[in-house]
Amino acid sequence: MSAVMIPKKSTRKWEKLPGKNTFCCDGRVMMARQKGVFYLTLFLIMGTCSLFFAFECPYLAVHLSAAIPVFAVVLFLFVMAMLLRTSFSDPGVLPRALPEEANFIEMEIEAANGNVPAGQRPPPRIRNVQINNQIVKLKYCYTCKIFRPPRASHCSICDNCVDRFDHHCPWVGNCVGKRNYRYFYLFTLSLSLLTIYIFTFDIVHVVLRSVDSGFVNTLKETPGTVVEVLVCFFTLWSVVGLTGFHTYLISLNQTTNEDIKGSWSGKNRIQNPYSHKNIIKNCGEVLCGPTYPSVLDRRGLMPEEPSVSTPGASDATATTNTAVPPNTKTTAPLIPNEHTPDEAKPSIATATASIPTEEKPSSPRDFSPKIGPAPIVVKESAH
Repeated sequence: MSAVMIPKKSTRKWEKLPGKNTFCCDGRVMMARQKGVFYLTLFLIMGTCSLFFAFECPYLAVHLSAAIPVFAVVLFLFVMAMLLRTSFSDPGVLPRALPEEANFIEMEIEAANGNVPAGQRPPPRIRNVQINNQIVKLKYCYTCKIFRPPRASHCSICDNCVDRFDHHCPWVGNCVGKRNYRYFYLFTLSLSLLTIYIFTFDIVHVVLRSVDSGFVNTLKETPGTVVEVLVCFFTLWSVVGLTGFHTYLISLNQTTNEDIKGSWSGKNRIQNPYSHKNIIKNCGEVLCGPTYPSVLDRRGLMPEEPSVSTPGASDATATTNTAVPPNTKTTAPLIPNEHTPDEAKPSIATATASIPTEEKPSSPRDFSPKIGPAPIVVKESAH
């Protein structure tokens, strides 16, 4: 009975990626595992806008202008688009080193540092690179087993190295890095405008209705206005302040992580090698630069081999006999090596018996050219 080849289900690379991220939509959506604050962000934005559309917009569209609710809808949709684009995208996660690469890096480090005496602390694993006439240190990540690129850092929450790491934002449920920073900034900027817009027209709505029916009656007729004013009042300061802070960072071409650590303003007074010394150029590079592709290949297929399923233990002999046809040559090398088991090493008698009688050479000199060199067995890595 012949063997039955059962093809395995194809596995995407995102299913095997390390770290503390969650994936949805077959790897298209990538977020952090802690998403509770992100849901709170959605609730606050959608809830406040819903109250504004329900209580203020009908009155303002009639008494002031129909463009007020239209512009509010456009601004709300842009805010939600930037939020989801920031939350659902790869921030710039760097892949971890393969076992072979990690071993090679370890050998390089040991060869460079030499033998460290017992009891002494080994030197830090650092490589120096020169960027715009400035020496930048590349630190070694003991988790990812790589030397991090410039401006990259390891996020302790997502457990991944992120290129141009800015910070981990729980409000968007994701890290903010090289690939989604501009969308995060546009989200904070548009959210500031939306908050100011709603807060302003809430006050206008209360003033207009208070002229006709009084202030107390207005609050009783539109209770959602009070909730909107309170939410916008407490949200306005934090969101506008955050937008102003990131505007300052963009003008200097600097990240939040670098600003907190004082990378370019410490005691050594090292200048920022990434700044163009021009606000317009710095803003253009951060906000209008090229869109970098993801290096994870999340939806790529993992290389897998189909498994061989045998009907039963009684058919083990039949499966073995049919696995190799009678006329198929074995791939075991004629010259034994350390990778060949003893029982699989061919003997001289076996090798001689496999040659037809009429072609059997008379001497070892005639025998060598006809056999040919020993086959080289190449082992393919799973990666």
